[in-house]
Amino acid sequence: MKKSLYMAILTLILALVVSACAPAATQAPAPASGSAGEEAAASADLEGVPDVFKGEQLKIAVIRNLPSDDHTKQFLDGTRSEGESFGFKVDTFIADNDDAKFQELVAQAIAKGYDGLIISHGKKDYSYDMLKPAVDKGIKVVTFDTVIEKDGQGLPEITRTFQDDFELARLSLGVINEIADPARIIKLWWGPGVPPLDRRETIYKPLEEEGHLITLETIGPTNFQDVQGDIAAKVGAVLAKYPEGEIDAIWGSWDEMAKGAYTALKDAGRTDIKLVSIDISNQDINLMREPGSVWIATAAVDPKLIGIVDMRLLAKKFAGEETPDEYDLEAKLIRQSDLKPDTTMLTLNEVIEGWGDTEAFNEPWMDKLRAHFGKQ
Repeated sequence: MKKSLYMAILTLILALVVSACAPAATQAPAPASGSAGEEAAASADLEGVPDVFKGEQLKIAVIRNLPSDDHTKQFLDGTRSEGESFGFKVDTFIADNDDAKFQELVAQAIAKGYDGLIISHGKKDYSYDMLKPAVDKGIKVVTFDTVIEKDGQGLPEITRTFQDDFELARLSLGVINEIADPARIIKLWWGPGVPPLDRRETIYKPLEEEGHLITLETIGPTNFQDVQGDIAAKVGAVLAKYPEGEIDAIWGSWDEMAKGAYTALKDAGRTDIKLVSIDISNQDINLMREPGSVWIATAAVDPKLIGIVDMRLLAKKFAGEETPDEYDLEAKLIRQSDLKPDTTMLTLNEVIEGWGDTEAFNEPWMDKLRAHFGKQ
């Protein structure tokens, strides 16, 4: 009897031990986020898109060495809208024409590990040294209105973009010579050392030497926190030296200066002097449309389009595709008579053929990125 009881207890203990040591039942893995159908659809969306755009989000820094004027805001908007349509993270910075601040912002962006840089308005005396560390680190770089040269050497890894400054100068100065030839003018310009204005000067100088232009005064800004106010005061002071009929026109090689000149002309009641400029913004359009406005024309490239093209070039560099060493964006002439009462920067294409539109450097895989990220 005792033996039977002992055997029963032993059997129960063995059963409990075996049960405890048996492996737990295998559970089905938790479903991954997103259905297989969604993953397949995403894969189809990005078929043919370079692999670099399918991984970790690319980070871009856009750094501009000009004040926060209309042109700057539209340029930055172009880079941001196009970059975000490709799925990039785009951060923008403005240096207010402070070269030391500008170089520090670029150095910080390089140190922080951005994948790409778009650099606007770097000066020749420091741009090579400023950007060489980015190239050495493998960061992709596109510049706008920046000259990169040191001891005859450039940085071939970088694509440099410009407005067609030569044509901008030819178009705008041509309008002035329609007024008078030779034309007596006040020239709004500063330099040398500002790449776009230096390029425009190469057209101005021969016309001056050939007698088509007579430069009465050259005026430039010294207060870059208030360019319009600075130029308005300087032009206003100069106008008093010249009685009516002694100045044919004012040429603004940058529209921010032209806006100041317009204020001075309006305050002085000088309707005898015409104003012609380079670059355009909504503020410019509004001033050109004012009753009795003397601002009769401007030559320009769509600033938003510049930002868009620069971002496309950067994307092509990420993809390992060929990009040019240098690219000029097409200039257009906009006359006061072209403008309608409701014309804005967004509708300028309705009165200026080809304005704000280009397929330059656009690729089919970019359209796929736009479609894919547009769904998110």
